[in-house]
Amino acid sequence: MTTGMARKKGKRTSRSGTTGIRCGLCGKKKKLTRTECCGQWICDDEDKYVIFSYATNSCHRNHRRYTLCGYHHMEGHPGDWRECRECREGFETELYVWYGTNEFNFVKLENPPQYKPTRCTKCGQVIRLAEEAFSTLGSSYFCERCTMARLPGGRL
Repeated sequence: MTTGMARKKGKRTSRSGTTGIRCGLCGKKKKLTRTECCGQWICDDEDKYVIFSYATNSCHRNHRRYTLCGYHHMEGHPGDWRECRECREGFETELYVWYGTNEFNFVKLENPPQYKPTRCTKCGQVIRLAEEAFSTLGSSYFCERCTMARLPGGRL
């Protein structure tokens, strides 16, 4: 979100860094905006993201895309994300826990549900769904190594 867009939507921005306001995720003081989902101060830095890089160098993008708070808002769900049945049912439990407890959250999910780790159907290796490459076929999960072995020529 650019600062100009933020002003059009009635969001306050801080560019000077002299107000004492800081990004709630990284602590920086310059070029801040408020999140649309929860109204927290955050870096106005989505312009730094390079498309398809999958980098996590943007506080604003990380909160919007990798938290239940951001997801809940973008999907237009009513109420608090921590009590939302649609959000809870919208993800595998492992991913729901990650989206609710990762470092991109201002408020983390209290008492996240327990889950069994996801394992590769072929070799049994644990797959961390939010952090590792994998593929699925129906309800089967395959780690990156087993996915590669299944492809012609062994390439993704």
